[in-house]
Amino acid sequence: MALQIVEKDLSGVAIIGLAGRLILGDESNNLRNKIKDLLGMGKRRLVLDVGEVTYIDSAGLGALVACFISAESHGANLKLANLTNKIREQLSITKLVTVFDVYDSVEKAVGSFGPRA
Repeated sequence: MALQIVEKDLSGVAIIGLAGRLILGDESNNLRNKIKDLLGMGKRRLVLDVGEVTYIDSAGLGALVACFISAESHGANLKLANLTNKIREQLSITKLVTVFDVYDSVEKAVGSFGPRA
């Protein structure tokens, strides 16, 4: 299943819902491009909802890191929500869990930004 990317806004936070496989190729490139587009539009509060990601390979992990670095370089915050057990395990093994702010739900991730400035 190709990666599906759906964007919505919740309390001024861009929610990027991902579903399918986050792997080398168009999938990881499309995610990077989506984040770059949002940053280019001035979005500074981003949440990646990975609850429906069925598989992630090393390129997919690299895409997450690239998105995080891109966000930081634009003065934005990118947070992860709804990690599956498998993705949580992969982030733990690679120590990336210490890089990302991780939340159990999109609502908790959105709430962590605090009131809109």
